[in-house]
Amino acid sequence: MNERLAVRTRGRGLCEVTADVQAVVRGAGVTDGLCTVFIQHTSASLTIQENADPSARHDLEHWLDRLVPADDPHFTHTLEGPDDMPSHIKSALTSTTLSIPIVKGRLGLGTWQGIYVWEHRDRGAERHLLVHVSGK
Repeated sequence: MNERLAVRTRGRGLCEVTADVQAVVRGAGVTDGLCTVFIQHTSASLTIQENADPSARHDLEHWLDRLVPADDPHFTHTLEGPDDMPSHIKSALTSTTLSIPIVKGRLGLGTWQGIYVWEHRDRGAERHLLVHVSGK
């Protein structure tokens, strides 16, 4: 089963989509299997991250911003603004696909894990996820 989800982000940062993905799994009726999530963009990514303490996500976001600053004078791909090329690099360094086991009809995430769209652009955007559920 495949389903396409639209996620509206509010700008740079992590946007949790765990409940949306779990709803797709529930609708598929799969008890044991695999859920694959793919983001159809080159300036946003996916991650599984702590969902309890927001400071962990804050620190992660700021660390990546320091690693790939928007003001690097070597960037030539700047047509869409100073956050354009950094967003592509951040996407390349992180993940565009996640695979999560389905156990007893639920995503096999740990207690403190959530699925996030990681928006790398300064302005928000509508992001599209393909969720594929397989199993029995």
